[in-house]
Amino acid sequence: MSHISGVRQAQKQKTRQALLDAALELLEGQSLSSLGLREVTRAVGIAPTAFYRHFRSIEDLGVALVEEALGSLHPMIRTTVATTGDREERIARALELIADHVDAYPAHVRFIARERHGGVRAVREAIHAELGRFTAEVGEALAKDPVSAGWSKEDVLMLAQLYVDLMLGTASLFLEARGGEAGARERVARVAARQMRLIGIGREHWLDPLGGAGGVGGAAGAGGGG
Repeated sequence: MSHISGVRQAQKQKTRQALLDAALELLEGQSLSSLGLREVTRAVGIAPTAFYRHFRSIEDLGVALVEEALGSLHPMIRTTVATTGDREERIARALELIADHVDAYPAHVRFIARERHGGVRAVREAIHAELGRFTAEVGEALAKDPVSAGWSKEDVLMLAQLYVDLMLGTASLFLEARGGEAGARERVARVAARQMRLIGIGREHWLDPLGGAGGVGGAAGAGGGG
Protein backbone atom coordinates (compact mmCIF):
# COMPACT_ATOMS: atom_id res chain seq x y z
CA MET A 1 0.00 0.00 0.00
CA SER A 2 2.81 2.40 0.92
CA HIS A 3 4.64 1.52 -2.32
CA ILE A 4 1.57 2.35 -4.41
CA SER A 5 1.12 5.58 -2.48
CA GLY A 6 4.77 6.46 -3.11
CA VAL A 7 4.44 5.81 -6.85
CA ARG A 8 1.33 7.99 -7.04
CA GLN A 9 3.03 10.76 -5.11
CA ALA A 10 6.04 10.62 -7.43
CA GLN A 11 3.79 10.77 -10.49
CA LYS A 12 1.89 13.72 -9.01
CA GLN A 13 5.14 15.56 -8.36
CA LYS A 14 6.30 14.79 -11.89
CA THR A 15 3.10 16.24 -13.38
CA ARG A 16 3.33 19.30 -11.12
CA GLN A 17 6.89 19.94 -12.28
CA ALA A 18 5.82 19.45 -15.90
CA LEU A 19 3.19 22.17 -15.42
CA LEU A 20 5.79 24.53 -13.96
CA ASP A 21 8.24 23.80 -16.78
CA ALA A 22 5.57 24.27 -19.46
CA ALA A 23 4.39 27.53 -17.93
CA LEU A 24 7.95 28.85 -17.69
CA GLU A 25 8.55 28.04 -21.35
CA LEU A 26 5.29 29.68 -22.42
CA LEU A 27 6.14 32.76 -20.36
CA GLU A 28 9.23 33.43 -22.45
CA GLY A 29 6.95 35.18 -24.92
CA GLN A 30 4.19 36.59 -22.70
CA SER A 31 3.35 37.76 -19.19
CA LEU A 32 1.68 35.66 -16.53
CA SER A 33 -1.48 37.78 -16.67
CA SER A 34 -2.06 36.63 -20.25
CA LEU A 35 -1.26 32.95 -19.66
CA GLY A 36 -4.24 30.62 -19.91
CA LEU A 37 -4.82 27.47 -17.89
CA ARG A 38 -5.79 25.50 -20.99
CA GLU A 39 -2.63 26.68 -22.72
CA VAL A 40 -0.51 25.18 -19.94
CA THR A 41 -2.40 21.90 -19.65
CA ARG A 42 -2.36 21.46 -23.43
CA ALA A 43 1.43 21.78 -23.40
CA VAL A 44 1.68 19.07 -20.73
CA GLY A 45 -0.96 16.82 -22.31
CA ILE A 46 -3.43 16.65 -19.43
CA ALA A 47 -7.08 17.64 -19.07
CA PRO A 48 -7.72 21.19 -17.79
CA THR A 49 -9.55 19.80 -14.76
CA ALA A 50 -6.39 17.91 -13.76
CA PHE A 51 -4.64 21.25 -13.26
CA TYR A 52 -6.53 21.78 -10.00
CA ARG A 53 -4.95 18.69 -8.45
CA HIS A 54 -1.72 20.67 -8.37
CA PHE A 55 -2.57 24.39 -8.25
CA ARG A 56 -5.59 26.41 -7.21
CA SER A 57 -5.16 28.87 -10.07
CA ILE A 58 -2.67 30.33 -12.55
CA GLU A 59 -1.76 32.84 -9.82
CA ASP A 60 -0.96 29.94 -7.50
CA LEU A 61 1.24 28.42 -10.20
CA GLY A 62 2.94 31.80 -10.61
CA VAL A 63 3.77 31.94 -6.91
CA ALA A 64 5.28 28.44 -7.17
CA LEU A 65 7.39 29.68 -10.09
CA VAL A 66 8.62 32.56 -7.92
CA GLU A 67 9.80 30.06 -5.30
CA GLU A 68 11.53 27.98 -7.97
CA ALA A 69 13.12 30.93 -9.79
CA LEU A 70 14.35 32.74 -6.70
CA GLY A 71 15.41 29.42 -5.20
CA SER A 72 17.91 29.13 -8.04
CA LEU A 73 18.95 32.75 -7.54
CA HIS A 74 19.55 32.47 -3.81
CA PRO A 75 22.86 30.51 -3.94
CA MET A 76 24.24 32.99 -6.49
CA ILE A 77 23.49 35.99 -4.27
CA ARG A 78 24.85 34.23 -1.18
CA THR A 79 28.07 33.26 -2.99
CA THR A 80 28.48 36.75 -4.46
CA VAL A 81 28.30 38.38 -1.02
CA ALA A 82 30.72 35.82 0.45
CA THR A 83 33.37 36.43 -2.23
CA THR A 84 36.71 37.51 -0.76
CA GLY A 85 39.66 39.48 -2.11
CA ASP A 86 40.24 43.15 -2.89
CA ARG A 87 37.50 45.29 -4.42
CA GLU A 88 38.36 44.57 -8.06
CA GLU A 89 38.61 40.84 -7.42
CA ARG A 90 35.22 40.83 -5.70
CA ILE A 91 33.65 42.81 -8.53
CA ALA A 92 35.07 40.51 -11.20
CA ARG A 93 33.92 37.42 -9.29
CA ALA A 94 30.45 38.87 -8.72
CA LEU A 95 29.98 39.65 -12.41
CA GLU A 96 31.19 36.18 -13.34
CA LEU A 97 28.69 34.59 -10.96
CA ILE A 98 25.81 36.72 -12.28
CA ALA A 99 26.67 35.96 -15.91
CA ASP A 100 26.96 32.23 -15.17
CA HIS A 101 23.58 32.29 -13.42
CA VAL A 102 21.94 33.96 -16.43
CA ASP A 103 23.42 31.34 -18.73
CA ALA A 104 22.19 28.52 -16.48
CA TYR A 105 18.70 29.89 -15.73
CA PRO A 106 17.67 32.37 -18.45
CA ALA A 107 13.95 31.58 -18.17
CA HIS A 108 14.00 32.12 -14.40
CA VAL A 109 15.74 35.48 -14.79
CA ARG A 110 13.28 36.56 -17.49
CA PHE A 111 10.29 35.54 -15.38
CA ILE A 112 11.42 37.48 -12.30
CA ALA A 113 12.42 40.54 -14.33
CA ARG A 114 9.03 40.65 -16.06
CA GLU A 115 6.78 39.75 -13.13
CA ARG A 116 8.54 41.79 -10.44
CA HIS A 117 6.46 44.75 -11.59
CA GLY A 118 3.87 42.75 -13.53
CA GLY A 119 0.10 42.64 -13.40
CA VAL A 120 -0.46 39.69 -11.06
CA ARG A 121 -0.54 41.02 -7.52
CA ALA A 122 0.02 37.73 -5.69
CA VAL A 123 3.14 37.08 -7.76
CA ARG A 124 4.47 40.61 -7.25
CA GLU A 125 3.98 40.22 -3.52
CA ALA A 126 5.69 36.83 -3.50
CA ILE A 127 8.70 38.25 -5.34
CA HIS A 128 8.81 41.23 -2.97
CA ALA A 129 8.69 38.94 0.06
CA GLU A 130 11.43 36.63 -1.22
CA LEU A 131 13.68 39.54 -2.15
CA GLY A 132 13.07 40.99 1.29
CA ARG A 133 14.41 37.78 2.81
CA PHE A 134 17.41 37.90 0.48
CA THR A 135 18.08 41.50 1.48
CA ALA A 136 17.95 40.62 5.17
CA GLU A 137 20.40 37.75 4.62
CA VAL A 138 22.77 39.95 2.63
CA GLY A 139 22.48 42.58 5.37
CA GLU A 140 23.49 40.05 8.01
CA ALA A 141 26.59 39.18 5.99
CA LEU A 142 27.47 42.84 5.41
CA ALA A 143 27.02 43.66 9.10
CA LYS A 144 29.83 41.21 9.95
CA ASP A 145 32.26 43.02 7.64
CA PRO A 146 34.61 45.39 9.51
CA VAL A 147 33.76 48.11 6.98
CA SER A 148 30.25 48.17 8.45
CA ALA A 149 31.41 48.84 12.01
CA GLY A 150 29.30 51.59 13.54
CA TRP A 151 26.55 51.36 10.92
CA SER A 152 22.91 51.34 11.99
CA LYS A 153 20.79 48.33 11.09
CA GLU A 154 18.73 50.52 8.74
CA ASP A 155 21.82 51.68 6.84
CA VAL A 156 23.13 48.12 6.50
CA LEU A 157 19.78 47.03 5.06
CA MET A 158 19.84 50.01 2.69
CA LEU A 159 23.26 48.89 1.44
CA ALA A 160 22.05 45.30 1.11
CA GLN A 161 19.09 46.50 -0.95
CA LEU A 162 21.43 48.38 -3.26
CA TYR A 163 23.47 45.23 -3.85
CA VAL A 164 20.42 43.00 -4.40
CA ASP A 165 18.83 45.49 -6.80
CA LEU A 166 22.10 45.87 -8.70
CA MET A 167 22.56 42.10 -9.02
CA LEU A 168 19.01 41.64 -10.30
CA GLY A 169 19.30 44.54 -12.70
CA THR A 170 22.63 43.31 -14.02
CA ALA A 171 21.22 39.81 -14.51
CA SER A 172 18.35 41.25 -16.56
CA LEU A 173 20.76 43.27 -18.70
CA PHE A 174 23.02 40.25 -19.24
CA LEU A 175 19.91 38.36 -20.38
CA GLU A 176 19.00 41.08 -22.87
CA ALA A 177 22.56 41.04 -24.19
CA ARG A 178 22.53 37.28 -24.90
CA GLY A 179 22.61 36.72 -28.63
CA GLY A 180 22.71 40.46 -29.22
CA GLU A 181 25.27 42.58 -31.00
CA ALA A 182 28.94 41.96 -30.43
CA GLY A 183 30.26 43.58 -27.29
CA ALA A 184 26.84 44.05 -25.67
CA ARG A 185 27.64 41.77 -22.76
CA GLU A 186 30.99 43.43 -22.17
CA ARG A 187 29.30 46.84 -22.05
CA VAL A 188 26.85 45.57 -19.44
CA ALA A 189 29.75 44.22 -17.37
CA ARG A 190 31.67 47.51 -17.59
CA VAL A 191 28.72 49.59 -16.41
CA ALA A 192 27.89 47.13 -13.60
CA ALA A 193 31.53 47.16 -12.46
CA ARG A 194 31.48 50.97 -12.28
CA GLN A 195 28.25 50.86 -10.28
CA MET A 196 29.76 48.35 -7.86
CA ARG A 197 32.84 50.54 -7.45
CA LEU A 198 30.63 53.55 -6.73
CA ILE A 199 28.70 51.64 -4.07
CA GLY A 200 31.99 50.42 -2.59
CA ILE A 201 33.46 53.93 -2.42
CA GLY A 202 30.27 55.28 -0.90
CA ARG A 203 30.30 52.50 1.66
CA GLU A 204 33.85 53.27 2.73
CA HIS A 205 33.00 56.94 3.31
CA TRP A 206 29.48 56.63 4.69
CA LEU A 207 30.56 57.34 8.28
CA ASP A 208 32.96 60.17 7.43
CA PRO A 209 32.56 62.99 9.98
CA LEU A 210 31.55 65.49 7.26
CA GLY A 211 27.87 64.86 7.95
CA GLY A 212 27.44 61.48 9.62
CA ALA A 213 25.62 58.40 8.42
CA GLY A 214 22.32 58.97 6.71
CA GLY A 215 22.65 62.77 6.59
CA VAL A 216 22.91 65.02 3.56
CA GLY A 217 26.52 65.75 4.38
CA GLY A 218 27.22 62.03 4.76
CA ALA A 219 25.81 61.34 1.31
CA ALA A 220 27.84 64.18 -0.15
CA GLY A 221 30.93 62.84 1.56
CA ALA A 222 30.32 59.43 0.01
CA GLY A 223 30.06 60.96 -3.43
CA GLY A 224 33.08 63.11 -2.83
CA GLY A 225 35.06 59.97 -2.02
CA GLY A 226 34.76 58.95 -5.66
